[in-house]
Amino acid sequence: MTLNGWLQIGLVLGLVLVAVRPLGLYMAAVFEGRRTPASLALGPVERGFYRLAGVAPDKEQGWLAYTLAMLTFSALGFVSLYAILRLQAYLPLNPQGFDGVAPDLAFNTAISFLTNTNWQAYGGETTMSAFSQMAGLAVHNFLSAATGIALALAVTRAFARGGATTLGNFWVDLTRATLYVLLPLSIVVALGFVAAGAPQTLAGSVDATTLEGAKQTLALGPVASQEAIKQLGTNGGGFFNVNAAHPFENPNAFANILQIWSMLTVSAALLIMFGEMVGSERQGWALFGAVGALLLCGVALVYASETAGDPLLTALGLDPAQGNLEGKEIRFGQALTALYVAVTTGLSCGAVNAMHDSLTPLGGLVPLFLIQLGEVLPGGVGSGLYGLLAFAVLSVFIAGLMVGRTPEFLGKKIEAREIKLAMLAVLILPLAILGFTSVAAVLPAGLASLANSGPHGLSEMLYAYTSAAGNNGSAFAGLSANTPWWNTTTAIAMVLGRFGYAVPVMAMAGSLAAKKKGAPSAGTFPTDGLLFVGLLIGIILIVGGLQFFPALALGPIVEHVLMLAGKTF
Repeated sequence: MTLNGWLQIGLVLGLVLVAVRPLGLYMAAVFEGRRTPASLALGPVERGFYRLAGVAPDKEQGWLAYTLAMLTFSALGFVSLYAILRLQAYLPLNPQGFDGVAPDLAFNTAISFLTNTNWQAYGGETTMSAFSQMAGLAVHNFLSAATGIALALAVTRAFARGGATTLGNFWVDLTRATLYVLLPLSIVVALGFVAAGAPQTLAGSVDATTLEGAKQTLALGPVASQEAIKQLGTNGGGFFNVNAAHPFENPNAFANILQIWSMLTVSAALLIMFGEMVGSERQGWALFGAVGALLLCGVALVYASETAGDPLLTALGLDPAQGNLEGKEIRFGQALTALYVAVTTGLSCGAVNAMHDSLTPLGGLVPLFLIQLGEVLPGGVGSGLYGLLAFAVLSVFIAGLMVGRTPEFLGKKIEAREIKLAMLAVLILPLAILGFTSVAAVLPAGLASLANSGPHGLSEMLYAYTSAAGNNGSAFAGLSANTPWWNTTTAIAMVLGRFGYAVPVMAMAGSLAAKKKGAPSAGTFPTDGLLFVGLLIGIILIVGGLQFFPALALGPIVEHVLMLAGKTF
């Protein structure tokens, strides 16, 4: 690690910090229906959408109607995307003449982009036409992110309101999230990527002549536009197979910084929006502080592990000064690679600018563990916020047990129903991750896809189901995931991680919204200070992460011990 490296990390995080408060306050104004600078231009468009769709924007929904609307919309989105992928050969904008996507891969991909996971068991430039990329994948990059924001808004209103029976209108929240937040930001960021050198064209490829005189065909397409919403919506699905390690997706240091900034800013700003909408901006900053501290620890551990290098290679005479460079882009350096690794897994983005399978054992442990914490650092767009609020509810409940008082959060009493629903949501991830991994580890269909045996093979399987259930989408790429077994089981894990988590949280929100808000008393535990921040960090680590320790001990931790002992694995 170097001072220069930390200055680079500090610069990027500083740019994020500058943007989160203005964006958070802007989003609060948008979703509360107040006038904003964008209202004059976008207001008529918004109202036009409501008329076309037959939506009554003033009619709000209870938690069940809101959730059913979300599930119906998601089901229809799956059907439409699956149809696009299967019928790709007959649709326009297919200059390469790609065939339709195979049934099991189309099923996996449609579920993947529907759930904001964007797990890719295919090479984008060799599988997807420009039409599939734009009308299929990029559209769902917007809609899955907007759906996450809508759910987060519903849960936010549960704490902001007292004695309420409604949580807003799903169709209104979905429209505003897309029209006022994601679309304008995507246009600006896409232009930034074009300026950095990312292609934006409907041409399928271009022929080039190498320095040696050989002919080479380079895949092209509408890369910059998809890259923008891929990052802003914490989607992560790359236009090319190697994602943001590809020079067309991530041409230079400026583009790399813009990618990290785009990943973090909207999710982090939603925490400030939450504080503003519940009437206490300090509460939003308290949540920001908790997830920021954990994320920084993750960055530091990856940076330290990767710059320390591999003792096995050092023993063979390799200079350890540059650390572990296997699977990394030299253009970006160790510091911004470490930041990218932690950010993309602390969120539910899944974009990568280095191969996670090539990280050192401890370096690979960090992204694995950050996803297993529940994708709340600060998590996916929207989904990170409502997941974090589930942990906040558990935190005040445990604090109440310790001091013998009824737990409260933002004036709402936390009782048995809310705790049961919060725990049901939190337990979905270990059920899906550990359950599927244990089955895959003993079945020939699961083991046949491994590139490595031993602890690293276990890590590859564990990472696949962790990424799928956590709706992340990154991978230890040594696993060959495009098989019927992996396409089917990871898709099921994605559904559980998205909807199995969201439905109990929405039920919890409905219960909380109906409760009247009480005024703070002398015995109320303050949730906007450092004590709460520390408690929340502890609960995330214990409740979110401790249950995975035995599996991690058999995978990356064993790898690390063997590496220090000078043994291969």
